[in-house]
Amino acid sequence: MFDKTGTLTTGRFRISNFTVLNGSESDIRSLVYSLESHSSHPIAHSLVLELKESAANGKLIKWKKIEEDKGIGINATDFDGNLFSIGSFQMVKHLGVDLSHALYLLKNNNLIATIDLVDEIKAGARETIQALKVSGMRVLLISGDKKSACEKVCKEVGIEEIYSEQLPRQKLERIESLSKESPTAMVGDGINDAPALAKASLGISMSNATDVAIQSAQVILLHQEDLRILLKAIAIGKATSKTIRQNLFWAFFYNVVAIPIAAAGFLSPMIGALSMAFSDVVVIGNSIRLRSKKIDGKV
Repeated sequence: MFDKTGTLTTGRFRISNFTVLNGSESDIRSLVYSLESHSSHPIAHSLVLELKESAANGKLIKWKKIEEDKGIGINATDFDGNLFSIGSFQMVKHLGVDLSHALYLLKNNNLIATIDLVDEIKAGARETIQALKVSGMRVLLISGDKKSACEKVCKEVGIEEIYSEQLPRQKLERIESLSKESPTAMVGDGINDAPALAKASLGISMSNATDVAIQSAQVILLHQEDLRILLKAIAIGKATSKTIRQNLFWAFFYNVVAIPIAAAGFLSPMIGALSMAFSDVVVIGNSIRLRSKKIDGKV
């Protein structure tokens, strides 16, 4: 199971269209910058970097109260009592507005600006998905983004099974259901993915993910620029598992063979001690082979 933003895509967003419906553009940019500065979402990080220069010279607006609604957006109250909100279509779908935009900015529940964003597919994403499918794995997308955006990405990388517009609670419920069918692996990077990463049989996080996502995962992919690193991680896991099985075989083999002989009195204590030591040498030597083993990234 893959998250979309920052996992299958680079997570480095650029503003393609900034539409102001009420107010000056400079003021609106300052509002967006000040609100998104309090979010850990990849979209927020990209917006903060892009708006820093144009948003009142990077000056943050101070808020009386601010809180993040996970998977939906951010709500903040200024010292004049005005409520400002920025978030996805989930925040405005009850208002009957056009839901094709990436972000919506509201003042006292009235829409004042929309933002359109563009993101790129991560290098190696399609090759990784195809390799997983060829190996017999079921691959699907679980994302909080809207259906059209998810379908576009999945078409490019080759994923047919899509669960879009999922809130963190819904992601968790979906993984609980899938985990009852078979072992599951979740690949994600955001704070919204943390519960799903913890619930899956195996949680896999990017190294540039939020702290809570990293803490919830068992595997951290350090080179997140190319998704093919995931294939290498799986190959390393398989090689390690194979080595463990080999070590168990040799450790038991020596004991199974030597103990009956020693019990019958046909094995001197000296030879028995050497046999036990030699079994340890074999196990250690076999494990050291992993350091020089060529991992080709095939699953």
